[in-house]
Amino acid sequence: MVQSKAETVEEYLAELPEERRATVSAVRDVILANLPEGYDEGIQWGMITYSVPLEVSGKTYNGQPLAYVSLASQKNYLSLYLMGVYGEREQEFRVEFEATGRKLDMGKSCVRFKRADDLPLDLIGREVARHSVADYVAKVQAARS
Repeated sequence: MVQSKAETVEEYLAELPEERRATVSAVRDVILANLPEGYDEGIQWGMITYSVPLEVSGKTYNGQPLAYVSLASQKNYLSLYLMGVYGEREQEFRVEFEATGRKLDMGKSCVRFKRADDLPLDLIGREVARHSVADYVAKVQAARS
């Protein structure tokens, strides 16, 4: 599955093969346990996304809720998009990740993995918890101005 047509998280999970569903569910549990209050869980761009509601963020450049974290099953791997890491925190995150002894496969904000064990879930939890909705909106607005 590259991009799901699911309209709910439950539909998205039901589409996944059992092994992938277990992995996505394990990472999702970490996200939900650490996600600050005010973010919405839903489906955006064919993946599970945790975003700032438009009524909180205000108008966005694409008219979509402001994505904070996304989780997706791609053809050859799983992806975890950590938008709070993008920019000034990226290098520090890379160092912290690699210090766990795990191999990091990362784009700008996308961590690619195959199993939940490939991720230092405590670090992922800390990253998810790092920005309140207000802090994240302020960070995005500052970057765009």
